[in-house]
Amino acid sequence: MSDFGELLKRLRQGANLTQKQLGDKLHLSETMVSYYEHSRRYPSADILLQTADVFHVSVDFLLGREKREQTIDVSELPDKDIEFVRDVVQFLRGKNDEQDQEKNEKQEQKKKAEQDNEEQNKDMTANC
Repeated sequence: MSDFGELLKRLRQGANLTQKQLGDKLHLSETMVSYYEHSRRYPSADILLQTADVFHVSVDFLLGREKREQTIDVSELPDKDIEFVRDVVQFLRGKNDEQDQEKNEKQEQKKKAEQDNEEQNKDMTANC
């Protein structure tokens, strides 16, 4: 949790919130927010959950277990739009899986070509 304070400050500033405003959202004092940002104290699990909700990120992200902010807040969207977002995400995952598969196939082809080339070189060396 050593980077939590820096991350909290970055998220707070990115949301254009003062320490007091964030404290109000989390039902904390401005001083406690400052303690968190300077790593003098660490939040409870409950405060971590509330913080994740405020900034629309995961607790894992807050704890440094995820490198990217991966949570998308769709809470105010109608169900039809949420379903559309899910479909787009599924499509992109499939697209990325196909690209990964193609990349792996190309790497395998390259590796096989290199092995074939090495065998040909060995054969030529043996014939000399």
